[in-house]
Amino acid sequence: MDEVSYDGHRFRRIPRHSFNRSLELDTLASENLEPWPHLNELVQCYKADWVKDESKYGHYESITPLPFQNQIFEGPDTDMETETRLASARQSGIEDATEDDMPTTSGRQPSDHLGESPLPAYEPAFDWESERSMIYGQRSPETHLTPYGSGLKISVKVLSLMFQAGLVEPFYGTICLYNRERREKLSEDFYFRVLPSEMQDASISSENHSIFSLDAPSASVCLLVQLEKPTTEEGGVTPSVYSRKEPVHLTEREKQKLQVWSRIMPYREPFAWAMVPLFDNNASVSGGAASPSSPFAPSISGSNSHESVAEPGAKVTLNGKVAQYPNESCIIVEISNLNKVKESYTEDSIQDPKRKVHKPVKGVLRLEIEKHQAAHVDYDNISESGSVNESIDADLADSAVTKGLSNGDNGSHSGHSRWNLPEKKHARRNGTNVSGDDPDLGADDFNAFDFRTMTRSEPFPQLLHCLYIYPLTVSLSRKRNLFVRVELRKDDGDVHKQPLEAIYPRDQGAPLQKSAHTQVAVGARMACYHDEIKLSLPVVLLPQQHLLFTFFHIDLQTKLEAPKPVVIGYAALPLSTHAQLRSEISLPIMRELVPHYLQDSAKERLDFLEDGKPVFRLRLRLCSSLYPINERIRDFFLEYDRHTLRTSPPWGSELLEAINSLKNVDSTALLQFLQPILNMLLHLIGDGGETLQVAAFRAMVNILTRVQQESADGAERNRFLVNYVDYAFDDFGGRQPPVYPGLSTVWGSLARSKAKGYRVGPVYDDVLAMAWFFLELIVKSMSLEQNRLFYHSLPLGEDIPPLQLKEGVFRTIMQLYDCLLTEVHERCKKGLSLAKRLNSSLAFFCYDLLSIIEPRQVFELVSLYMDKFSGVCQSVLHDCKLTFLQIVCDHDLFVEMPGRDPSDRNYLSSVLIQELFLTWDHDDVSQRAKAARILVVLMCKHEFDARYQKHEDKLYIAQLYFPLIGQILDEMPVFYNLNAIEKREVLIVILQIVRNLDDASLVKAWQQSIARTRLFFKLLEECLVLFEHKRPADSMLMGCSSRSPDGEGPTSPKYSDRLSPSINNYLSEASRQEVRPQTTPESSYLWQRVSPQLSSPSQPYSLREALAQAQSSRIGASTRALRESLHPILRQKLEMWEENLSAAVSLQVLEVTEKFSVAAASHSITTDYGKLDCIASIFVSFFSRSQPLSFWRALVPVFNNVLSLHGATLMARENDRFLKQIAFHLLRLGVFRNDNIRKWAVIGLQILVRSSFFYFMQTTRLRVMLTITLSELMSDVQVTQMRSDGSLEESGEARRLRKSLVEMADEEKTTGLLEECGLRGSSLMAVPDGTTENRWSWSEVKLLSNNLLQALDANLEHALLASVMTVDRYAAAESFFRLAVAYAPVPDLHIMWLLHLCDAHQEMQSWAEAAECAVAVAGVIMQALVGRNDAVWNRDHVAALRKICPMVSGEITGEASAAEVEGYGASKLTVDSAVKYLQLANKLFSQAELFHFCASILELIIPVYKSRRSFGQLAKCHTTLTSIYESILEQESSPIPFTDATYYRVGFYGDRFGKLDKKEYVYREPRDVRLGDIMEKLSHIYESKMDGSHTLHIIPDSRQVKADELAPDVCYLQITAVDPIMEDEDLGSRRERIFSLSTGSIRARVFDRFLFDTPFTKNGKTQGGLEDQWKRRTVLETEGSFPALVNRLLVVKSESLEFSPVENAIGMIETRTAALRNELEEPRSSEGDQLPRLHSLQRILQGSVAVQVNSGVLSVCTAFLSGEPATRLRSQELQQLIAALLEFMAVCKRAIRVHFRLIGEEDQDFHTQLVNGFQSLTAELSHYIPAILSEL
Repeated sequence: MDEVSYDGHRFRRIPRHSFNRSLELDTLASENLEPWPHLNELVQCYKADWVKDESKYGHYESITPLPFQNQIFEGPDTDMETETRLASARQSGIEDATEDDMPTTSGRQPSDHLGESPLPAYEPAFDWESERSMIYGQRSPETHLTPYGSGLKISVKVLSLMFQAGLVEPFYGTICLYNRERREKLSEDFYFRVLPSEMQDASISSENHSIFSLDAPSASVCLLVQLEKPTTEEGGVTPSVYSRKEPVHLTEREKQKLQVWSRIMPYREPFAWAMVPLFDNNASVSGGAASPSSPFAPSISGSNSHESVAEPGAKVTLNGKVAQYPNESCIIVEISNLNKVKESYTEDSIQDPKRKVHKPVKGVLRLEIEKHQAAHVDYDNISESGSVNESIDADLADSAVTKGLSNGDNGSHSGHSRWNLPEKKHARRNGTNVSGDDPDLGADDFNAFDFRTMTRSEPFPQLLHCLYIYPLTVSLSRKRNLFVRVELRKDDGDVHKQPLEAIYPRDQGAPLQKSAHTQVAVGARMACYHDEIKLSLPVVLLPQQHLLFTFFHIDLQTKLEAPKPVVIGYAALPLSTHAQLRSEISLPIMRELVPHYLQDSAKERLDFLEDGKPVFRLRLRLCSSLYPINERIRDFFLEYDRHTLRTSPPWGSELLEAINSLKNVDSTALLQFLQPILNMLLHLIGDGGETLQVAAFRAMVNILTRVQQESADGAERNRFLVNYVDYAFDDFGGRQPPVYPGLSTVWGSLARSKAKGYRVGPVYDDVLAMAWFFLELIVKSMSLEQNRLFYHSLPLGEDIPPLQLKEGVFRTIMQLYDCLLTEVHERCKKGLSLAKRLNSSLAFFCYDLLSIIEPRQVFELVSLYMDKFSGVCQSVLHDCKLTFLQIVCDHDLFVEMPGRDPSDRNYLSSVLIQELFLTWDHDDVSQRAKAARILVVLMCKHEFDARYQKHEDKLYIAQLYFPLIGQILDEMPVFYNLNAIEKREVLIVILQIVRNLDDASLVKAWQQSIARTRLFFKLLEECLVLFEHKRPADSMLMGCSSRSPDGEGPTSPKYSDRLSPSINNYLSEASRQEVRPQTTPESSYLWQRVSPQLSSPSQPYSLREALAQAQSSRIGASTRALRESLHPILRQKLEMWEENLSAAVSLQVLEVTEKFSVAAASHSITTDYGKLDCIASIFVSFFSRSQPLSFWRALVPVFNNVLSLHGATLMARENDRFLKQIAFHLLRLGVFRNDNIRKWAVIGLQILVRSSFFYFMQTTRLRVMLTITLSELMSDVQVTQMRSDGSLEESGEARRLRKSLVEMADEEKTTGLLEECGLRGSSLMAVPDGTTENRWSWSEVKLLSNNLLQALDANLEHALLASVMTVDRYAAAESFFRLAVAYAPVPDLHIMWLLHLCDAHQEMQSWAEAAECAVAVAGVIMQALVGRNDAVWNRDHVAALRKICPMVSGEITGEASAAEVEGYGASKLTVDSAVKYLQLANKLFSQAELFHFCASILELIIPVYKSRRSFGQLAKCHTTLTSIYESILEQESSPIPFTDATYYRVGFYGDRFGKLDKKEYVYREPRDVRLGDIMEKLSHIYESKMDGSHTLHIIPDSRQVKADELAPDVCYLQITAVDPIMEDEDLGSRRERIFSLSTGSIRARVFDRFLFDTPFTKNGKTQGGLEDQWKRRTVLETEGSFPALVNRLLVVKSESLEFSPVENAIGMIETRTAALRNELEEPRSSEGDQLPRLHSLQRILQGSVAVQVNSGVLSVCTAFLSGEPATRLRSQELQQLIAALLEFMAVCKRAIRVHFRLIGEEDQDFHTQLVNGFQSLTAELSHYIPAILSEL
C-alpha cells in the first residue's frame, strides 16, 4: 500500500487503492469533464482520497501494564510451605499464560506511596474499547469498503505443464471462476503461458498469482482452465500426438518442425480444457467426523479423509504433512483430466455429461491454489504498521480448524487429479492471513475482476468503466480458418483512421493496445470462439463511437515467410446504443468498409456476406461505475448537469421532478451510486434555493431511510452510510463552500415548523431516525473547514484553534439542538427506542463539537440539555441523561476541558459529579450501578492514559473529582443506601482520588467538622470491609444451589465479589475461548503443560467444562462453583487480582491514616483530639482483617510513628477499647506461622510496652490489657492438637505464641528485629522530653512476659485435660486453680476461674474447698474495696479473711483500679457482690460442718449491715450465729471426736504420670472415705492413662520408696492415711496420737502438716514381737494449708523420727493413761451431760481393764520385764516403763470409782466385771512389779 499522508492533526488521507494498476483513471484524468458536472462528481468520487477523522472514535493510548506480584495472605493456620510452592507455581503459570492483560499502574513505584494503586487490581482487564461499546447507541467505526470486496479470496498460480509426449511448443491458457450450475463466468480471465525450456530460461513466463474473489464457498463454483497452442500447421504435427493412448515421444524431426512453426505462427487455436471443482459437498466422508471435503470445503481448506470430487474423472489426494494452522490452506493441484478440444466446442459441449466428443490429453497441469479469508482488510492498520495486527479471522478459529488435514489413507486412488500440500510452504505466515499482509499477494498479482460486483447491493468501490466483448460464433457457408480482430473507433468518417488505444493487453503492465484478435477456428463452417476482450471505455459515450470487428482467413501452410491473414469482412457496433446490453447481439458482415458506414445513408453502398444475415453472434458485458443503467438516476444526473451549468430554466422544475423520482429507484442501483447521489444532493442543499434545498433534503432523508432499512445487517448505523461519512465525504475537497450551514438551516427550519405545530409529514420521523447521519455530516463538514482554515498557517506541533462559528449558524444549531432535545424528552416518556438513539446521537454531536468549536459554546448545549432533564426525572429520562454524560465525558480531552467561566474548573466534570450523585440517590438499582460504572471507567481511563502519567497530571485529575468526596460526606445515607457492588465502585474511586491528592487538599477535607472527619474514616473502614480478601474454601461445589430450571441463566455469571463487575464479562469471555492466549504454536500445549501442577488428575477438563456449562445455565450458581469451573490459569489470575486489590486498598488506607496522624499532631485539622477515634477505629479495622505480608511490613513503622505522636491519647483510659483490641490482634499475629508476621507482632507489642513506660512509667495497666486479651485469644486459638494415638499435645499455635512472648522480653534479638522492620535500634527508648532518663526496664518486660506465659501454660494445661476432665477431677480442679492464679492481675478473670473452680468442687461435693473458693472471690473484691478506701472494711478484716483462706493476698494495692477496662471493670467489685460470695462461703462451710469458719465469716458480714443499719439482716445474722455456735458445742461434746475430713498421702512413681512422677501429694477426702475407697478411686483414674506397655501397681506399705529400684514399665502409687498435726503439738512425743485428746477442737481446723507412723523391725523380719517392733514417724509439710482451693496439695517437706520398741511400749501406756485422765477431768456444764460421759468412760475402761484385754498392758510386761529383755533395757528406760505402768493402774482405779457413782441399776453387772478385771490385772502385774500391790 502507498504510505498515508496526514493532513493536519486531525484528518488522515487514505489513498485509493484501485484494482490492477487502473488505466481508467489515467485516461479519465486527461479528459476535460467540465461540460459534465455529474461525471466530474463521479470521477472525483472514485479518485479522491478518503479523508478519515482520526479523533472521531476516540483515541486512547494505554500505559503498558506491569504484572502483579503474588500476595501472601497469612492466616494463623496457613501452611507456608504450600503457600510458597503455590506462589511460585502460580507465578510461572501466569507468566507463561498471559503477559499482556495484567495491568497495574505505570512502571514506577512512587516513593511517596506505600503500595500500588488499587485501581489496576480492581479493573485488571480494563479495556477502553469494550467499555465504550457497552454505551447505548455507541457508534463503532466501520472498516471502509475495500476494492477487493470481501469474503473469500483464492489465489491461483500455474506451476508447470507436462505432456507425455514432451513440451516442445509454447502453450497459452486462461483461468476463470465459473459457476457450473448457472453456466456463467464469475470473473474475468487470467492469462498465463507455458514455454518450453529451450525458448526461455524459466518454464513459466509469468510468476504472477491470480486472485479470484468469492462471496461464499459453493459446490458449483469451479476453476475453468482453457489451454491454447499455436495453430496447427497443415500437414504438420497434429495435436493428436498429445492424446494418444500408447506412450509416444516426439521424434527429433517432429520437435524441430513444431518449434520452427510456433516461432512463425502468431495465431493460436484452442487445445484443451479442464474444470477444477473448488468446493465439494457431496463426497463420501470417512473417519466419523463431519469433516469438510475437497480441496476447499465450504468450511476449511483441508479435510480429514480423501474423497472423490463430483467430477468423476478427477480424484483428490492430500499427501504431505498435516496442516497445523488453519491458514495453511495452500494446496497443489495436479490436473490430469485435460480434455482435448474438438473443433467448434461450446459451453454446452463442456457440460455434455457423456463427454464423448473430448479425448483426454496425456498431460498434467500443476496449479498452486491457496485460500485467503480476509473479511475486511483494515487498511488503516496496514498503512500505519505495515502489517495487520489481527490474529486469525474468527471464522477460521472454529473447531474444525484444529483437525487440520490428516494424511489418512482411505478410499481408492484411481483418479487423475492429485492435491498435494507443498512442503516448502509449511512454515509460511504464522498467524496473520489477510490479503493486505500476504507476502505472496504482491504488487504483481492479477486481481481478476469479479463480475458480481456489478450486481451487488453496495456502493461501487472504485472507478470502473470498461466493456468485456465475447465474440461467440461466425457461421459461413464454406470452411475457413477464421479469426476476428476487435477495435474501438471514434467515428466512421475515415476508414483508414487509426483506432483508439483502448484494449487491455494480455500481458500485465503493457500499455493499452489498439486492437485484439481471437483464436483461429481451423477449417470450420461454424467458427466458435472462447475469447474475452476487455475494452476501456471513454467517459462519455458519443453516438459515433463504435466497435469494429474485422474477420480474417489465414492459410496454415509453411511458406518462405509467415502466413498472411486475408480480410473476409467487417462488422460494426455503435456503443451508445448497445453498451448496456447483456444479451447476445447478432450482426451481419460487410465485405468492404466505406466512409460513414454506420449511417443509414451508407447502407445502400454496403455489400454483405451471406445475404446480409446476422451471422456474427457476440455478447457484451458493461462494467461501469460511471454509467448508471437506471433511467431515473440518469435523468437526475442529466438535470443536475443542466442545473449546475445553468442551462435549464431558472425555476428548475425538471430537477425537482428528477429529485423526487429518486424515491422510486430500485435499491441496488441506488446503493451502487449512493456516494455520488448523496454528494450531489448535498451540493444542492449547500447552494440551491430554499425550495431546492428542502426537496434535496427530503430526497436525501428518503434515500438514507431506505438504505438504512434495506441493508441486511440491521445495525443502528448502516455501514454504507458510516463509510460515506467517515471516509468518502470530504465536503467537496474545499472546492465549494462547506455544507454544514445549509444543512443545519434546512433541517432547523423543518424542526421549527414541527415545533410550531405545522404538519411536516412522515419525513420528520425519518429525519429523527437518521439524525445521527446528518449530525455526523455537519460535524465532519465543520472540522474539515477548521482544518483547511488553519492547516497551512499553523506552526508545527501546535493544536488547531477552535473554529469560530458565525453567530447565525451557531444560533441555528442551538435551535435545532433544542428541537431535537424536546423530541427526546417527549418520546422518552412514551418509551420509544428512537428517543434513546436520538439521545445518543445528540451526545455524540456534543462530543464531536468539543474538538471543533469553542468548548464553552458546547457547554451551552450541554447546559441546555441539563436544564431540560434537570433533577431526578423519570427513570427512562434519567437513563438518557446518564448515557449523554457517559458519551460526552468519554472525550479524549475531557480532563483538559475548561469551566464555563474562566475562573471555574472543568465544567463537564462538575456536571457529571452532580448527576452521578443524584443518581445514587435514585431508587432505580440499574441506574445506580450504571452511574457507579461510569465513574470507575472514567477513573481507569485517566489512570491508564499514557498522557496523564506525570504527578501533576494525576494531582489535577484528583482535584477535579475531589468535590465528589465532599458530596458523599455531606450525604452519607446516599452512600449507605447503595449495595455492596456499587459501594465498591464508589470507594475504589474515592481511594484513587485520595491517592493522587496533595496533602493540603486532603487536610481541607478534614478541617470542616469532627463528624465529617469521622465520616471520612467511616468510608475508609468500608473500604477495608468490602475489599477484604477472604480465602475461598476448598470444597468444590459447596453452596451451589439450583433454584431455577436450566435455561434461564444469569446475564453475566459472577466470578468475583470484590473485583469490578466487568471482570465477570472478561472471564466468561475468556472461558468461552478456553484460554487460547497467543496464537503461537506452543500455546496450544499450554493447557496440558499447566494442568499437572494446578489441578488434580482425577478431575479432567471435560468435567470442568461440563460443570461450567451447568453452572452458567443456573441462576443460583454460586460464585465458588463458577470459579472452580474456570481454567486453572484464569482462576489463578482471578485470585491474584483479588489479593492485589485487597493489599493495595489496605496500603492506601494506611497511607491516608498516616497522613492524618501527622496532620493531627500539628492540630491543623478538626477531629476529636480527646480520643482520636478516627485513628483508633481504623487501626482496629486494619488489625482485625486478613491482610497480606506486604501490608504488615508497612504497618509496623506507621504504627510506631502514630504511637510516638499520639500515644498519650491512644493509651489513655478513654481508649481502653482501642488498646485492648490492638493488644488482642498483636497477640493473635504472634500465633501466625509466617515468621515475619510473628516478628512484626513482637515489635508491635514492644512498641506498646515502650509507650506504656513513656506515658505511665509502668506497665501494670498494659499487663492487665494483655492478660485480658490473651484470655480472649485463648478461646479462639486451638492450643492443643490430636496425636496419632488420639491423645492431645501442645499445638503449633501455642508453641508459636510462647515463642513470641519469649522474644518480646529477649534483649539480644530485639535490635535485629527492629532493623528488619525498618525502625531504628533506639526506637524502644522511652525518654521523655527534657530528661535523659530511659524509662524502659527489661526486667519489668520480662516480668510481663512471664505473667503472660504463665497464663498461656495454664490454658494449655487446662486444654490438655479436656479428655479426662470428668475422670480426673483432682487434675481438673488444679487446672482451674492454675488459671485463676495466672489471671490474678485481672480481677474479673481471676473471679471467673475461681467460680469455675467453686462449681467443680460443688459437683465433687468438696464443700470445704468450694467454700474456700467463695472466700477467695470475696477476698479479691474486699481487697479492691479496701484499696479504694470506699467500704466498711479495713485491713484487719482482710487479715481475718486470710486466716480462713491464706490465698487471699495481704498486699492492698491500686492494681485493681488498673484493671478497670471496659467489660472488665471494677464496677463488679462492690460490697454487695462481696457479701454475696461471703454468704455463699457461709452456706458451703455449713455443708462441710466447719462451723467455726462460718462464725468468722458472719463476723465480716455484720459490719456491712451495721453500717447500712439493716437491722432485719442483722437479726438474721445473729440468729444464724446462734445456731452456728450451738453446732460447734454439739461437735465438741460428742463422745466420738468430730473429724471434718480424712487425709491421705499419695506418692506417684512412673513416667506415665508425667508431671506427677516422683512427687507426693496430700489428698483431703470426705470423712467417710476409707483407705480402700481412695485406692479404688485413684486406680480407676490412673489405669485409664496407662497404655499397653505400662501397668499400674499399688505399693502396699508406707515405707520409703527407692525410685531407682522400681520396674521401669510399671507405674506405682503409694497411698497412706495421715493425720493432721495441730499447731502446738509435740511431734517428738512417743505417745500414740488419739485425735480426740488434742485440744485443737476449739480452734480453726487449718492444717498444713501431717504425720503417719510406720512400724518396722531392725532384724529384717516384716513383723516382730513388741520387743523388736520399732516405729518411724514421718512428718509431711504441704504447699499451703487445708482446707484449700484444691483437694490435694504438693508435699514440699518430709522429715522422720524413729522410736525404739521400749519407747513405743511406754508411749502406748502413757496414751491410754492420758485418755482416761482426760475423760475424768473434763468439766461438764450440767447434770444433763452425764450420759455421754458415762458412755465414753465405759468404752475406755472396757479397753483398759477388762480381763480379756491381754494384749495391752500385760503384753508389755511380758515383752520387756520378763527375763532377758529386761536385762537389755537401760535402767532409765526400765524406770520409765514401770512408772508408766503404775500411773496407768492408779488412774484405772479412780475411773472405776467414778463409774460406780454414775451408773444406775442396769449397769451393775458391767461394773462387777470391770472390778474383777482390774483385780486380776493387778495380780498379773504383781509378778513383774511387786511394788504394785503396795501402790494400789
